[in-house]
Amino acid sequence: MSTDATAPLDPQLVDQQLVDQQLVDQQSLERELNDARAATAFVSGLLRGLSDTDLDGNSLLPGWTRRHVVAHLAQNALAVGRLVNWAATGVENPMYPSREVRDQDIDTTALLAPADLRALFHDTAAALDAAWLALPESRWSAQVRAGQGRIVPASATFWMRIRELWVHGVDLNAGAGCDALPEPVLRRILGDVVTSWQASGAGDGLVLSVSTPAPFTLGDATAPDARVVTGSLAALTAWATGRGSSGITSAQGTVDAAPHWL
Repeated sequence: MSTDATAPLDPQLVDQQLVDQQLVDQQSLERELNDARAATAFVSGLLRGLSDTDLDGNSLLPGWTRRHVVAHLAQNALAVGRLVNWAATGVENPMYPSREVRDQDIDTTALLAPADLRALFHDTAAALDAAWLALPESRWSAQVRAGQGRIVPASATFWMRIRELWVHGVDLNAGAGCDALPEPVLRRILGDVVTSWQASGAGDGLVLSVSTPAPFTLGDATAPDARVVTGSLAALTAWATGRGSSGITSAQGTVDAAPHWL
């Protein structure tokens, strides 16, 4: 189905924060592209440290081996590439036809021979990089629909991919935790989580108190129903995204699991 990629598909689904923060100047686009390449390099380095047998081992995600994580990242590169194509052509090209197709593609890809799986990760990342480079500057503000149904500018595809790579790099269970992520990336991820909680009401009363490297607070610590959770930026990001509670303390004593965010 053809659509004008410069107009919202559904005003109710427009992610206004992302629309307001569109990256349309060349300097910002280049910075995001470099950040995406750094995230790809992070995962590539972890993969080099894993033997083919290691790929069969468990990831940090329940029910997924490391193979599934790599397969997901390869399929994600293809999916984000479809959004870039949508922005370029104006012809609707969603990330996935359905959740079921997405899951089946991951399961099938995870069965590839180790060398083929590794090659697919690198080839799809390179193809996405090329698609970004080919997109005219005038099309970065074109609106597309992300996986959760939000309408976002094409410039948001950079962060969509960057976040997937860093978070799932940790999920590879290859020795890198959230403390391996750059501080700006951790701040953006934690901001995404809090924004999601606010939209759903899941984090009502929850206050995140970051102790290091630079103290700051997300939420109203003076609210009568405030539930303060404290930790380093890396530890809070891990907890908030459902990846462990090590290094986390709570003023209430017990540290509960963080609310769902995706």
